[in-house]
Amino acid sequence: MPANKKYLTKSGWLRLSKILAGTLGGYSTMFSFHLLMTVFFPKENVVATAFFTGYILWAFLLLWAFVDKNVWRVWLIYLLATSVFYGLYFLLQA
Repeated sequence: MPANKKYLTKSGWLRLSKILAGTLGGYSTMFSFHLLMTVFFPKENVVATAFFTGYILWAFLLLWAFVDKNVWRVWLIYLLATSVFYGLYFLLQA
């Protein structure tokens, strides 16, 4: 049974933005979170667990970009979270 047409995205740019937000935005958020975790835990342990938790977190962030109706809110949250994680990393690294 095909999908209902009223729930599908009509704009190609909006669809591309959701794909990029999910892949690039989700990956950068996941990466910056695990980078911040290296401040609190030994680097070897974070790298070892990031193989599993990184994929799970990235998959969740990718899915959320498609579930949410407003892609600009998703971009904003991903950019804010990435900035906070990187900022805390550089602040606590000193």
